[in-house]
Order: sequence, then C-alpha cells, then structure tokens
Amino acid sequence: MRVVAGSAGGVPLEVPRGDAVRPTMDRVKAAIFSSLGDLVPGARVLDLFAGTGALGIEALSRGSATAVFVESDRQGVEAIQKNLSKTRLEGVVRRADVFDFLDRSTGVFDLIFADPPYAKAATARDFGAELLRSPALPRALAPDGLLILEKMPRVPLPEIAGWACVRLKKYGSTEVAFLRWNATGVEAGAKP
Repeated sequence: MRVVAGSAGGVPLEVPRGDAVRPTMDRVKAAIFSSLGDLVPGARVLDLFAGTGALGIEALSRGSATAVFVESDRQGVEAIQKNLSKTRLEGVVRRADVFDFLDRSTGVFDLIFADPPYAKAATARDFGAELLRSPALPRALAPDGLLILEKMPRVPLPEIAGWACVRLKKYGSTEVAFLRWNATGVEAGAKP
C-alpha cells in the first residue's frame, strides 16, 4: 500500500499487523480521488475510522489544507503517526471513538472520509448506518461538503432524511458512496 499521487506519491505506508485495520486499496483510493478532482486542493479533511490514515494522507499529498485523523485503535494511531512522518506531511491525529469525537468537535470539514468496520452479519453493529444517523455528522460537514463512505457492496444505504447519495461505485469488495447533506430536502448539487 502506498500514496498514489501528489507530493508524497509512491511512498509506502505502514499497515499494522492483524485484522484490526482494513486499508483502502490503492486502486480504490485512485478512483475516489479521481472523482473528487478539484475538490481536494485546499480542502479541510476529516478521516474517520482512519486505520492507517491512507485517505487523509492521500488528500494531504494532493494539496488539502488540513487533515484530522480519528482512530480508536492504538496500533492504528501509531501507524498514522509513522505514515505522516514518512510522507513528511502534517496532520492532527486523535485517538478517540469516532462518535465521541464528532459529538465534541466544533470543526467543519469540506471532505469527510469514513471507512468503518463492515457489518458482516445481520446482528453485527452497522457503523456506517450509525454514522449516517449521527446528528453530529452533518454539523461537521461544510455546506457543499462531501461525505465519502466505504461500505460492503450489495448492502443498501439506509434512507436517512437529509442525506443524498450523488455517486455510488463498486470496486471489488468495496463500494464507495459520495453523499451530500441537504436538510432542506431539495435535490443535492453537482455530482463529484
């Protein structure tokens, strides 16, 4: 796994051992950032369930102004810190539960990346749906901002008032949803 493009393009990234982290594959990152295009330079980025920090680091490498990484796993936090050091990029790393962080945060972000653990059984906790239901998430997203949510393919997004999916694309065992918050119920703006 590596940084795909930008100032740190080609730099390999550390991945903690074990199965606590499921890093976003390089081809998925490349597709996400190709879709985002000109929205990345200068953006304020929040990387939730950050794992290795690959998405936030990719954004910084491509010119984002700032990035905040939120990860609850100690090994994941250490990997993010090592990866920021290796890439010579700067970001803020928070070891915290994503939902607690959002409840306490006063930051507003142009791009929010979320790669939560997949609910692999009907009885498992569905972090993606829980995130979309969080009243704190829309407060953290700037007007015209985008939430980029990775999820299991063939599992429908929950229909939650205010969220509009403007793009949904499958890449192997990952599906990526681009969502805009629109509390007024009017159709969301331009697609990424």
